Amino acid sequence: MLRIHQLIQSGCFPNASRLAAELEVSSKSIHRDLEFMRDRLELPLEFDRARFGYRYTQEVNAFPTVQITEGELFALIVAERALQQYRGTSFEKPLLSAIRKMEQALPETISLDLADVGRSISFRTRAEPILDLAVFECLAKATAGQRQLELSYRKPGVQQIERRVVDPYHLANINGEWFLFAYDHLRKDIRTFVPSRIKATRETGKKFDRKKFSLDARLRNSFGVHSGRGDYQVVLRFGEQVADYIREKKWHDSQELREQPGGVVELRFRLSGLQEVERWVLGWAGQAVVVAPPELAEGVRAAARRILSQQPPK
Repeated sequence: MLRIHQLIQSGCFPNASRLAAELEVSSKSIHRDLEFMRDRLELPLEFDRARFGYRYTQEVNAFPTVQITEGELFALIVAERALQQYRGTSFEKPLLSAIRKMEQALPETISLDLADVGRSISFRTRAEPILDLAVFECLAKATAGQRQLELSYRKPGVQQIERRVVDPYHLANINGEWFLFAYDHLRKDIRTFVPSRIKATRETGKKFDRKKFSLDARLRNSFGVHSGRGDYQVVLRFGEQVADYIREKKWHDSQELREQPGGVVELRFRLSGLQEVERWVLGWAGQAVVVAPPELAEGVRAAARRILSQQPPK
């Protein structure tokens, strides 16, 4: 469309046949572009029957481009800074390239220095995931292209490498960690894989149809990435020292906060499994008390006894 605009601006009255030949596309494509320019970009485009070509009925100073404000550019750069932990992945180069192109296309009145943003804003994570970039890129491309994969996978706590044939449905970053949600042909069910435990990948040459998979639906009653088959009403009470931290975040979609005497806050939500929330409760170093369910309370007590005895679990 930019080339069409330039030819019209030159005053040579190009027609659809000439444009199609020069741009090596069909006349139908040219007509669609011309309609878009006239109807969506609101350019004063008209076919001049006397000259048998297109012209502008009034002056057009420049071809319409994406308009972006300084605030929008700043927000985009902040988002790019948030991806620091994924340097080296297949997302890095296209993202930086897009940001710099937009920066260069802005009018001179808008000026932002990427280095200045870097000095004033940063993002840090406590535990940066270790990724094999070749494996990660293969997962990303296979997921987007709906291509079946054979994985060499190591389960946690097991040294033996397993061969798994999977249909990669979704690659998600949850709380700073990457997870692959895929249909496992061995288990005949959807399973969650950690990319850092994948030692090698190979495309099988087969394509798959992504069935109705919704990450939100799958994780609706989980506290992280693992869904169980139970139904637990979790009730936790947090002491005054940490209560503000609890009030300031949304920990779960189903959560309900209830204020208690003495600055204590009660957090309630419904889960399908307790493994992840048990670890989370222990991380509050005694500032969280389990009110319900009894299975969670017993799990936390058992873990606390192991900590006190300095004996690792068997």
